[in-house]
Amino acid sequence: METQKNSRFQTGQGQKLYQEAKKVIPGGTQLLSKRPEMFLPDLWPAYYQKAKGCRVWDLDGNEYMDVSYMGIGANVLGYANEEVDAAASEAIASGGMCTLNAPEEVYLAQDLLRLHPWAGGVRYAKAGGEAMALAARIARAYTQKEILLFCGYHGWHDWYLSANLSNKNALNDQHIAGLEPLGVPSGLAGTNLPFHYNQIEEFQALMKKHQGKIAAVIMEPIRNDYPADGFLEIIREATRAEGIVLVFDEITAGFRLCAGGSHKVLGVEPDLAVFAKGMTNGYPLSAVVGRREIMEAAQGTFISSTFYTERIAFAATRKNIELYQKYRVWEKQDEYGRMVQAGWKEKAAKHGLEIEVGGIAPLGHFTLIGKENSLVYKTFFVQEMLKRGYLASNAFYTTYAHSREIILDYLEQVDEVFQKMAAIQENNETVESHLEGPVCHSGFGRLN
Repeated sequence: METQKNSRFQTGQGQKLYQEAKKVIPGGTQLLSKRPEMFLPDLWPAYYQKAKGCRVWDLDGNEYMDVSYMGIGANVLGYANEEVDAAASEAIASGGMCTLNAPEEVYLAQDLLRLHPWAGGVRYAKAGGEAMALAARIARAYTQKEILLFCGYHGWHDWYLSANLSNKNALNDQHIAGLEPLGVPSGLAGTNLPFHYNQIEEFQALMKKHQGKIAAVIMEPIRNDYPADGFLEIIREATRAEGIVLVFDEITAGFRLCAGGSHKVLGVEPDLAVFAKGMTNGYPLSAVVGRREIMEAAQGTFISSTFYTERIAFAATRKNIELYQKYRVWEKQDEYGRMVQAGWKEKAAKHGLEIEVGGIAPLGHFTLIGKENSLVYKTFFVQEMLKRGYLASNAFYTTYAHSREIILDYLEQVDEVFQKMAAIQENNETVESHLEGPVCHSGFGRLN
């Protein structure tokens, strides 16, 4: 791949289109994590015309290696996997929508239950946030109670954002800061209460305070850190004793550590588990998998949508799960992730930069610490890596499409960028003075 090393930025067709987008799409994009401002304001390519493996071509035909989020974590096999896309194409040719139901939804449910033998039923949605709202509804319907305790990030729906009605900062350190609960009914205040990961005392205090009123505990079983000894087990025991539904949000962690949910590796079974992203390799489908007696509550509350029945994503997801198991993709995700995290640390130490590295191996991230805001360092890193032909951020989501060679080449470029950053500081200059555009954003906010 030819790189763009030492070239100046050309804003190109992507940025021109993005300026048009902000005139007709409030917020610019459909997903906060894809806003160009989250990477490199005014200079990020913004749109793609083609993606294959882990290579991406922008609207000007420039080729990049994606060593960032790989479809925001959706493409565990890589972009445009031929076998997955062939299954989708066959479904299209056979009719993607019909008055009758697609048999693949049954076959996929059977696949998911084989992966999770503790469960007895499956319901589908199209996106992760939707499926989390569906899980919350089922839990409340089953228990006939209203209060939810949560830990982690679980989407945009009213049940989740209602946490910020009682405490405007409740969600700030769960994942995304600045989430205003505008439009969320005030009557939901106090129905969704946060606790922090590995802080079992917070959880126990909430359980005691709201005893007898809690419908569900909703949490990511793992995200950045592994659970402390006994953390998940204590929560499992307490929820079971009180008849509370334990929901594991596996949207991010699922299909990273194994085929299926991370809870299979962690050794704690939930009552409901929610999947999307890595389950599908980029096709729009999510699933709630749960114990039969709890899932039966879905028949008593209304959950129904035409496009929950379309065939294409079912077919693609079945093939993705098959290939994920066939190629033991989780092993490559772990191997590559460990390489990347070790490389970040080694390159930073080599050039005297202070770095914090976190996340499970397949979902690693880093923060550079210094005299300037860490977002300045992130912006500079993105800027310089883009010049070298890489879509990079301060995170790297590994996939089967990556390789040792790609990662070693990537780390060589990281070495050069870290060296350049260190030289700027040794010259008593600010890194911000070397930015060719504004500092990147963090969290949610209006664009204009």
